[in-house]
Amino acid sequence: MTNDADFLEVIAAEVAQDPRNPALREDFVTLLLESDPERAASEIDAFEAHGGDPARARVLRARLVAARLRSGRGAAPVEPAAPTGSTTPVPGQGSGAQPAPVPAPADVDAEDDDLDQPGLWDAERPSVTLADVAGLAEVKRHLDATFLAPLRNPELAAAFGQKPGGSLLMYGPPGCGKTYIAKAIAGDLGASFIHVTLADLLSKYIGDSEKAIRSIFADARSAAPCVIFFDEFDALGGRRTSGGGGSHAMRMIVTQLLEELDGVTSENDGVYFLAATNRPWDIDPALRRPGRIDKTVLVLPPDAVAREAILQGDLEGKPVDGADIAAVAAATEGFSGADIAQVTKTALQQSMQASMQAGAIVPVSTEALLAAAADLTPSTTTWFDQVAPVIEYGVDDGTFEQLRAYRVRRGMR
Repeated sequence: MTNDADFLEVIAAEVAQDPRNPALREDFVTLLLESDPERAASEIDAFEAHGGDPARARVLRARLVAARLRSGRGAAPVEPAAPTGSTTPVPGQGSGAQPAPVPAPADVDAEDDDLDQPGLWDAERPSVTLADVAGLAEVKRHLDATFLAPLRNPELAAAFGQKPGGSLLMYGPPGCGKTYIAKAIAGDLGASFIHVTLADLLSKYIGDSEKAIRSIFADARSAAPCVIFFDEFDALGGRRTSGGGGSHAMRMIVTQLLEELDGVTSENDGVYFLAATNRPWDIDPALRRPGRIDKTVLVLPPDAVAREAILQGDLEGKPVDGADIAAVAAATEGFSGADIAQVTKTALQQSMQASMQAGAIVPVSTEALLAAAADLTPSTTTWFDQVAPVIEYGVDDGTFEQLRAYRVRRGMR
């Protein structure tokens, strides 16, 4: 515990030296969620106050609720039975949403039946495919070999008794495009896409989260072929541990997920389950058993081709004075996509300030981009430090095979 505390203080010192580095602050919050949720709460406020993405702040606050539930500190009290005509929030809506009426006890069975009807969750049709994803050749190769190839050959799969459907866990450092890849997989399959976050599922009312999970799968079956994508999956599908009411609530959520993945009440033909996490070691082992989420792919920091594409996309239409994108891409090896976006954002802000002072457009230069990159510590560094002891001392069921090979190639310990 002392070593963990010392490590946290080292990261805290780094944050103090670079207070406007949102990626570093987010990593610090992620570490605190495991050991000190109350300190994490104040750091989330600081993250947003220092220019952090409000959408990421909402996700971090949802993970904070989950962390408090696991520790038992944030467990919601059991609500008394609501009288007929009272109201309860609809899962996935904020406090400003119009409340939905709670049925009388005699209508409870009818309410459960309604969960099998489509319409609660919006399913989009992504136009992006893996062909639109620049670089990441190794990720695409692994995806094709382990997941997509059988799905692209349904007749051959049927000949060997394989049903349409499947599941995949994507893991890796934050900000490396796991959500984008999930949409691209749906596009490749010609499938609908339902994106689910922890904030969509958490509710202070007992049983609402399980009902929401049931409704997600019901909608996906109605919209099949359909990809269900669970983001921040470690916060939702974390290990079930003994403890107070909060732990019990998380156990029930995982149990409901297991029931849906196993197709206990309905067939999952044409339903593809994708999940993304930065902490695969925290996923409940029951979810990783054969027939459930038994395939994995490591989504690493973008390679040189992908980094160039990100830089070009971020700078497109902006005043740029012949910047050497290839040189900047070479200088940002190991950066996540979010880190690279921060580099371009910083350079653009500096050029805008210089333009206001000069009274004329001062374009972004190669030097400005390289300076912004040099001032930013890649957020992936913290993640690789976190995963090192897991690889060395943890039990590996094959999940980390790709990561081990990558670390050897990069000369990491």
